[in-house]
Amino acid sequence: MNPDWIEHRRGVDGELLGWMEPVGEGFVAIDLLGRQRTPPLDWLAAEEALEALGIGYLGDPYELELESGEWLRVRIIEASPRGIRVKKDDWGAVGVGAPRRFFALEFPAPARLRPFVRDAH
Repeated sequence: MNPDWIEHRRGVDGELLGWMEPVGEGFVAIDLLGRQRTPPLDWLAAEEALEALGIGYLGDPYELELESGEWLRVRIIEASPRGIRVKKDDWGAVGVGAPRRFFALEFPAPARLRPFVRDAH
């Protein structure tokens, strides 16, 4: 994490929504995966971008490129500047029947982690 990043928390409950990175005269909105979400904007516009983004995207399906080149559908289970953890998407299965696969990724999220797009395959 860049030490120049400025935390932005939701006013209602204090939930961390991301950071704002000073760039020139503006600020770039950085999401919880450490990815730039906007070009340089004024302070208020960068805050508004993070507010509009929220945290819901963390619950969306993603896919992770494995060393074999195969893409595996995953879900984010943890995202912080200490690292990102994902697990193979098990569609909410409960129990011990299926093996679980977890992956530890660096922060910011690598390019091999991307939002799942149904028609991409």
